[in-house]
Amino acid sequence: MTELESEVLPLPPRYRFRDLLLGDQSFQSDDRVQVEFYVNENTFKERLKLFFIKNQRSSLRIRLFNFSLKLLTCLLYIVRVLLDNPEEGIGCWECEKQNYTAFNQSTNINWSHIFWVDRKTPLWAVQVSIALISFLETMLLIYLSYKGNIWEQIFRISFVLEMINTVPFIITIFWPPLRNLFIPVFLNCWLAKYALENMINDLHRAIQRTQSAMFNQVLILICTLLCLVFTGTCGIQHLERAGEKLSLFKSFYFCIVTFSTVGYGDVTPKIWPSQLLVVIMICVALVVLPLQFEELVYLWMERQKSGGNYSRHRAQTEKHVVLCVSSLKIDLLMDFLNEFYAHPRLQDYYVVILCPTEMDIQVRRVLQIPLWSQRVIYLQGSALKDQDLMRAKMDNGEACFILSSRNEVDRTAADHQTILRAWAVKDFAPNCPLYVQILKPENKFHVKFADHVVCEEECKYAMLALNCVCPATSTLITLLVHTSRGQEGQESPEQWQRMYGRCSGNEVYHIRMGDSKFFMEYEGKSFTYAAFHAHKKYGVCLIGIRREENKSILLNPGPRHIMAASDTCFYINITKEENSAFIFKQEEKQKKKGFAGSYDGPSRLPVHSIIASMGTVAMDLQNTECRPANSSKLALPAENGSGTRRPSIAPVLELADTSSLLPCDLLSDQSEDEMTQSDEEGSAVVEYVKGYPPNSPYIGSSPTLCHLLPEKAPFCCLRLDKGCKHNSFEDAKAYGFKNKLIIVSAETAGNGLYNFIVPLRAYYRSRKELNPIVLLLDNKPEHHFLEAICCFPMVYYMEGTIDNLDSLLQCGIIYADNLVVVDKESTMSAEEDYMADAKTIVNVQTMFRLFPSLSIITELTHPSNMRFMQFRAKDSYSLALSKLEKRERENGSNLAFMFRLPFAAGRVFSISMLDTLLYQSFVKDYMITITRLLLGLDTTPGSGYLCAMKITEDDLWIRTYGRLFQKLCSSSAEIPIGIYRTESHMFATSEPHDIRAQSQISINVEDCEDTKDVKEHWGIKTSHHRNSCSSDQSEHPLLRRKSMQWARRLSRKGNKHSSKTAEWISQQRLSLYRRSERQELSELVKNRMKHLGLPTTGYDEMNDHQNTLSYVLINPPPDTRLELNDIVYLIRSDPLAHVSNDGHSRKSSCSHKPGSGNPETRDETQL
Repeated sequence: MTELESEVLPLPPRYRFRDLLLGDQSFQSDDRVQVEFYVNENTFKERLKLFFIKNQRSSLRIRLFNFSLKLLTCLLYIVRVLLDNPEEGIGCWECEKQNYTAFNQSTNINWSHIFWVDRKTPLWAVQVSIALISFLETMLLIYLSYKGNIWEQIFRISFVLEMINTVPFIITIFWPPLRNLFIPVFLNCWLAKYALENMINDLHRAIQRTQSAMFNQVLILICTLLCLVFTGTCGIQHLERAGEKLSLFKSFYFCIVTFSTVGYGDVTPKIWPSQLLVVIMICVALVVLPLQFEELVYLWMERQKSGGNYSRHRAQTEKHVVLCVSSLKIDLLMDFLNEFYAHPRLQDYYVVILCPTEMDIQVRRVLQIPLWSQRVIYLQGSALKDQDLMRAKMDNGEACFILSSRNEVDRTAADHQTILRAWAVKDFAPNCPLYVQILKPENKFHVKFADHVVCEEECKYAMLALNCVCPATSTLITLLVHTSRGQEGQESPEQWQRMYGRCSGNEVYHIRMGDSKFFMEYEGKSFTYAAFHAHKKYGVCLIGIRREENKSILLNPGPRHIMAASDTCFYINITKEENSAFIFKQEEKQKKKGFAGSYDGPSRLPVHSIIASMGTVAMDLQNTECRPANSSKLALPAENGSGTRRPSIAPVLELADTSSLLPCDLLSDQSEDEMTQSDEEGSAVVEYVKGYPPNSPYIGSSPTLCHLLPEKAPFCCLRLDKGCKHNSFEDAKAYGFKNKLIIVSAETAGNGLYNFIVPLRAYYRSRKELNPIVLLLDNKPEHHFLEAICCFPMVYYMEGTIDNLDSLLQCGIIYADNLVVVDKESTMSAEEDYMADAKTIVNVQTMFRLFPSLSIITELTHPSNMRFMQFRAKDSYSLALSKLEKRERENGSNLAFMFRLPFAAGRVFSISMLDTLLYQSFVKDYMITITRLLLGLDTTPGSGYLCAMKITEDDLWIRTYGRLFQKLCSSSAEIPIGIYRTESHMFATSEPHDIRAQSQISINVEDCEDTKDVKEHWGIKTSHHRNSCSSDQSEHPLLRRKSMQWARRLSRKGNKHSSKTAEWISQQRLSLYRRSERQELSELVKNRMKHLGLPTTGYDEMNDHQNTLSYVLINPPPDTRLELNDIVYLIRSDPLAHVSNDGHSRKSSCSHKPGSGNPETRDETQL
C-alpha cells in the first residue's frame, strides 16, 4: 500500500480542495479564454428581427397593429366618399374649382371627376400620418427580411399595393396641389386580408395550439369575397363620378347582384372605365374564387377523413367516452354501440372513436344514420400523439376503451401496440378510467395499472375447458354478459325458443341489501336461506355477496355467511330491482318473520308474470306465506295405484346446521375409494397431491389449488404417440384411461393454454372425474410450457393437425368425449372478410361426418360464421332458424345469433362475443370479477365455483326447478343458476309419409344413420317424458310435431297428397344412399385404424347422436318442470372455507343430495 502511495504524485496546487475554497491566484491568472455565445443576436438588426418577426407574441402585436391601420384607412376612405360632393366643384388643391352638375351624354369623359376628389384638410392629415407609419414599417420589414435578392422583395404584390397607397400621400406633403389627387386607398383591404392571415398563424403559434385548417380556409374565403365586393363597390362608385354619380350603397347593391349572378339590370355602369373595371373584377372572381373553393372542398374531404375535433366546450358540458382501436370494423363498432347504449343512463353519452386508419366505407355508412351520427364522432389519429388525444379531449373523458386488433397475424405485436396506447393515455390523462383488452396473458402485467383488464386468451381457454365438464358454459357466460330484455323469440311458435329467448334476458345486477326489497327481509339469515326464499318469492337468483369492509366478491359463501344490511348482493334477474314493480295478488295477513322450507304443491308455486317493457318489470306474485316446517312433506302421487311415498325435501334453515352440509370432503384423500376396485385397476393408481402449480408460464396468473403429481413427469412421458424408457405406450388405447378424453387442437402451445388445464385439474374436482387431456399441436411446444404442465396428472401432447385422420386416430379421438378446436392465429386474417374461418369450418364438418357422436367445440373468428357449423344443405328447420335470426336482427336484438343450434348447444364460440364483458364493466364494474370467478381464473377464499349435475330418473320425483332449488339449498348448500336442456328432434328435409306409424317424419341426408336404425326409430314406443334424450339418443326418438309443423310451414310450397307416395319412395332411396355413404366413411376410418395398428372396437360403438337440440335456460321460473337428462348449473360453496370446522361431518351429507354427479354430459358417476 505504501508503494502505491509513493507512486501517486501529489496534486498541483490548483486542484487542492483548500485552494479551491480560498482561491488560488495562479489558477485565476491562467490562460483561460471567455467565450460568448449567440453574439450575432446582439446586433441591432437581429434584435429588430427578433421583435418584429421571430418573437411570436411581439410579432403578433405588430401584425394586429398593422391590420388595424389597414382597416382604419378603408374606413377613412368611406368617410371621404361620404363627405365628397362633386357639385361644389372639382380641381387641385387651392386651384379654381370646375362646377359640373349634369351627366354628359356625349362620349367624352370628364376625367377631372376621376383624377380629383374633395379631401378635407383634417382628413388629409390623418391619412398622411397613417401612410407615413405604414411606409416606414414596410421599409423596415423589407430591410429585416432581405436575403440578397432585392427584386423579389420589390415585386411582391403586398409591397406594390403598399407603395400605391402610401407614396402618393407622402408626395402631397411636399407638393400641396396634389392633396386632392385620387388615391385608391380602398386597396388596403387586400393588405388587411394578408395581415389577418399572418396574424392568425402567429396566434396559433403563440398559444401552442394547432387550429383546424378548415377554419383558416373558410376565413380566407370569406375575406376574399369581402375584398372583392369592397374593391368593386369603391371602384365603380368612383369611376361613375364621371357617369351617373352612383352612391356607395347603389354600387354595393350592383356588386352583390352581379357576383351572385342574378343581374337585375336596374343599376348598370354607363361609362367604359367602370364597365372595364366590372369585367376585370368578374375575371378575377372567376379565377380566385374557384381556387379558394377547391382548397376548401379538399380540406373538407380531409376533415371528413380525419374527423375534426371534439370541442372543449362540449367536453366540459357533455359526457363522452373514447374508443381507441387499431382498425375499426363494422362488427366491432356495432357490438360496442349496441351494448354501450343498451343501458338507459348512457343515452346522453357521446362516443369519440380515435383510430389511425381512414374510416371504412361500411363504417361511414353506418355513422351517417341519424341514430349514430348525433352521438358518435370519428377522429382519425393516433393515441400516441398528444395532439390527437387533445382533439379527443381525453382528459375530460369519462372512460377510455383500448381494444386490441385480434385479426392481426402477429398477436404479440398487437398487444405491444395496445400497451403503448395504454401508457400514452395514462401519461396524458392520469385520471381517465382505462378499460383495456389484451390478447396474450403474458402481456397482462404491463397494463395492470388499468382500471379493468380483460385478457382474451385467459377467458377463452378457461371457457372452452368448462365447456367440456359443464356443457354450454360459453353460451351461459355469453348470455349473461350481453344486455337483453328477454324479448327474443317470443313470437316464435316453438316453445323452446320462447323459453330460451325469455331466459336469455337474465343478467347480473347488484344492490345494497339494506336498500333492497328482494333481500331486506333476510337480514340476519343465512345466505342459502336468503337465496332460496328470494328465488321462491321473487324469482331472482342470489349468487354472491360483497362485505362492506371487504372488496372481494364471494360467490355462494355458504350457509354460514349471515346476511348484513351493508352487504352488496349480486343476483341474476330479467332486470334490476330499481326497474321492478311489485304487485301482490293477495294481501299478506301478517308480517313474515321467516319462511319454512318447501313448496306445498304446484298450486302454491309463485306465478311469475314478468312484463319487460320500457325497462320496467312488473312481477305478479301470489301470497307466499309458507306452512310450518313439520307439515312440508313432498311426495309424488301414487304410482301404479300403490300408496308408496317418495322422500320429502328438508326445509332450508335460517341458520347453518353443521351436521348436514356439503356433500363430501373434497380435500380428503379419496385413494381408498379407488383401492377398493380390482387389483389390476388398483395397481395402476398413482397417488395425487393437492397443491399450487410450481411453475406458471407467465407473470400474473392467479394461483389455484390443483391436483398435482407427487413428482414432475419427464418431458418424454408427456408425448402421447411415442414411447420412452419410462413407458412404451404409443396411443391413447394403450394407456387404458377410465374416463373419456378431452382433446384440444391448437396451432401452438401458447401460455393461454395453461388456463385450459387449470380449471380441469382444480382441487374441487373429484379424482375419479378427472378426464385425460391431450393437446394436439401443429408445432412442437417449447420447454417452458412443458415445464409448466408436467406437474399435472394425465396431460399429454402430440404433434398433428385436425385435417390429418391419422393424427386424430392416434390421439384417441374414438375414446374422446369432447374435441376443442381452437382458432389458429395464422388463419385469423384473410383477404376477404369472414373467410378466416373457412379452413376450420370445413375440417370440423369433416370430423362431424366421420365421428358423429363426438362433441366438437369450435372457436371461430367471426360469430356470423356459426351458421355453417354442422351444416345441413337441405334442412328446412335450419332455414326457419335463419329467417328467425333475420327477423330478430331487424327488431334490433343484440343476440340475433342466439337461436343458431350450435351456439345454443354450446358447440361454437367466438371470443368477440366476450367484448361486451369489457363494455359492460363501464356500468357494472363487478362483471369481470364475477366472470373470472365463474370460469375458475380467480380463486377467492370463501368463494364458490361453477359445476354441474345431471338429472336422472331417480331425481324426477323432485318435479320442478323450485323444488330442486330447495333440495340443493337444504342438503348441500348449492345454488342452481340454470339448466342445460337437450331435446330429441328430427330435422326436416321434406314430408314423407309413414303408413305404419300414421305420423309424419323427416329424414335428413346428413344424418348418416343406418336403415336399420331408421326402422327402429319408426317402430319404437314414445317415452312418457317430453325430454327423453339418454346417452344413446336412438333409444328415445321423440319427434316434436310442433317443430316439424313450424318448419314445414316455412319450407313447403303446396305439396299435394298425390305426390306423397313418390316422396316416400324417394326417401327410401335416400336412405340407401345414406347407408352406403355411412359405410364408406366407416370403412375409411377402420382401414386407417388397422394401418396404424389400432383396435376398431371403439369406433364400432360410436352412434349417431345428431338428432337433438340443446339450449340453456338461465334462472328459469320455479315452476319449470325438470326433465330427464337436464344438466343443472350449480355454484357450489368453497370446500376450503370450513374444512377445519366440519371436516368430520361431510360424508354423512352425501345421502341428502339428489343424484348429483359428474358434470359431464356422458358417463356420469353418481355420488
